[in-house]
Amino acid sequence: MHDAIVVGGGIVGASVAYHLAREDVDTLLVDRHDTGRATDAGAGIISPATSSRTASDRWFEFALDAAAYYPELVEHLENEQDGKTGYSDCSLLSVAVGEDEVPEYDAASERIRERQEKYDQPAPGTTEEISSSEAQSRYPALAETRRCRAYDGAARVDARTFTGALLRAGESHGLTVLDGDVTRIDHENGAVTAVETADGGRYESDAVAVAGGAWSPRFAESLGVSIPVEPQRGQIIHLDLGETDTSSWPILSPFHGHYMVPWPDNRVAVGATREVGSGFAPHTTAAGVHEVLGEALRVAPGLADAEIDEVRVGLRPRSADQLPVLGAVPTVEGVHLATGHGATGLQLGPYSGKLVADEMRGESADIETFSVERFE
Repeated sequence: MHDAIVVGGGIVGASVAYHLAREDVDTLLVDRHDTGRATDAGAGIISPATSSRTASDRWFEFALDAAAYYPELVEHLENEQDGKTGYSDCSLLSVAVGEDEVPEYDAASERIRERQEKYDQPAPGTTEEISSSEAQSRYPALAETRRCRAYDGAARVDARTFTGALLRAGESHGLTVLDGDVTRIDHENGAVTAVETADGGRYESDAVAVAGGAWSPRFAESLGVSIPVEPQRGQIIHLDLGETDTSSWPILSPFHGHYMVPWPDNRVAVGATREVGSGFAPHTTAAGVHEVLGEALRVAPGLADAEIDEVRVGLRPRSADQLPVLGAVPTVEGVHLATGHGATGLQLGPYSGKLVADEMRGESADIETFSVERFE
């Protein structure tokens, strides 16, 4: 018997489990380590203030809160486990390289100005328009730009490292982590009672969080609730720049939906595809690799001699309205969802996990906007 059980060990599930354990909740996390888990293939850009996304105010407010929570969480993790967190502050360049990108760049700039007036984000003094030559001095591989805006308040996170830190810190608070495949969530008289695993295990609890990413809907029928989340394949390529020091390079955000994230080990992650309708097929494709490399070299031709170190593929859990799916299900008491983040799981996931954990403990979480009931 456990006070709470979390199904899924990606960054969201790890966050739910950690925040429960930190509050002395006897918690079991069960993870089957799915190939194609989105956490393992995310870019890790934390910069909602510069997002060009045409989303609702509620999404933007939530994203700002999620980004603001990261430093607090990182401080806890640094004190509660011995490994690295994979989180660091950095700068970001939003660039328009081709003339066809300029109208979208200008429209995004206007949205950012409107949000700045309303939310005071980006913070005053953190953004500036810079010349093409200045942009190239900051990112030497960059092509000549038509527009460029620099932002000093971004961050990046290595999701694999961060998830590991969450689990280690959780274990320091008594979290139990089990390798296993949850095949069923049992419930009686409208309330959850246990989870069952493929090897015949049965683990009792009156509180269960489903944080299975794109695989979360596998429990929808048995719970009697619709969970409209589907896999969206993303292919991302890690380039090794050899002796080139990329430690001070900014994140690069062009306007064809791709990005480039530099890391201190002379590596740059470029991507990513957003393949709706991909199904559960976590493999690379010729078209995907062509798309990612073609866009990378269009924007940053100085990367042409880089070595392809690794191609990662993640199945992002994309909800029907592209907003997270968080909180209690209306059909079975004690079951909570933490999924549906799509391409923003690394940006929003740790904060989402905290709020779902708060709700499971009976605390106010203010996540009604993201309830699965909105799809009924």
